[in-house]
Amino acid sequence: MENNSSMRKWLDDFKLSHPLVIAGPCSAETEEQVMKIAKELKDSDVSIFRAGIWKPRTRPGGFEGVGAIGLKWLQKAKAETGLLMAVEVANAAHVKLALEHDIDVLWIGARTTVNPFAVQEIADALQGTDKIVLVKNPVNPDLGLWIGGVERLYNAGIEKLGVIHRGFSTYEKTKYRNIPEWQIAIELQQRFPDLPLICDPSHITGNRNMIQEVSQQALDLNYDGLIIETHTDPDNAWSDAAQQVTPDALKQIFINLKVRKETDQGDDYNHRMAGLRINIDEYDARILEILGKRMKVSDQIGALKKERNVAVLQNKRWSEILEKMIAEGAAKGLSEDFILRIFKAIHQESIVHQERVINNNN
Repeated sequence: MENNSSMRKWLDDFKLSHPLVIAGPCSAETEEQVMKIAKELKDSDVSIFRAGIWKPRTRPGGFEGVGAIGLKWLQKAKAETGLLMAVEVANAAHVKLALEHDIDVLWIGARTTVNPFAVQEIADALQGTDKIVLVKNPVNPDLGLWIGGVERLYNAGIEKLGVIHRGFSTYEKTKYRNIPEWQIAIELQQRFPDLPLICDPSHITGNRNMIQEVSQQALDLNYDGLIIETHTDPDNAWSDAAQQVTPDALKQIFINLKVRKETDQGDDYNHRMAGLRINIDEYDARILEILGKRMKVSDQIGALKKERNVAVLQNKRWSEILEKMIAEGAAKGLSEDFILRIFKAIHQESIVHQERVINNNN
């Protein structure tokens, strides 16, 4: 998939003075609920109303959505508010029903993105339409799979495309429901700058009290929009109650958000930025020099282990290093999450070096 400025046209057509906002309940529950939320969002900064009709659940027995009847409620909400309507689709049957009910925006969920067969089925069903289609990142941090989902749709002739960053699942306990792994979305943005990028702070956080913080982080990273789950009675929502905000809370989030300029053309800004970037380049060069020296020591450790027939992995030593680095990193203002990512990568490279030395018969 090549960069194509036409992919941004659907977003530019909104002629917004603010980031695109998609909002609405995690799940459509009743006609009354859908209409009430849509009417409260009508006069806000929301451009697209979202509601889950089919809800993929991890285990059977949970609420799996109201199904096709909900599409009629969205049609009515669209007629009375003028908002565009968006739903999640997971197969060709969902696409067919959504098109029959003139849904404007279809998104592919994280559980579906992981399955190329399902994405291809959806792409084939959408061929020849001019609907806006958004692809959520897969559950696991796999950039190739995310790009592949977009490519399947693009190859089917669908140009009104965008992606939704909703975070990634992890077994580690963190403050997030799904860890952001911002660098993955940033890499996607760098590869395809014409592909609109939307942040889903509801699924990243799983906590309504963190929506503001993560939304601001996304805007600071030049995201094009936000998709935020909104419910008039979130505590009693039928799904994902903890991460939904009220329409009034959503409006306050809009007020508090700071939209940054992409750049500044002033001479003073450019001069100061150039100086700071020189400093960064110097520090980056030092980091690489130090890492190179560290790996030479790892080679020496590998040689000693080979001489004495000692296993490469030493879990006790690794745990001690990690504990020490987390503590020292905190003292320098570095987050535990950052230290873990950095030193896990360093440790893995060190193991590779040691194994190479041990397995070298020369």
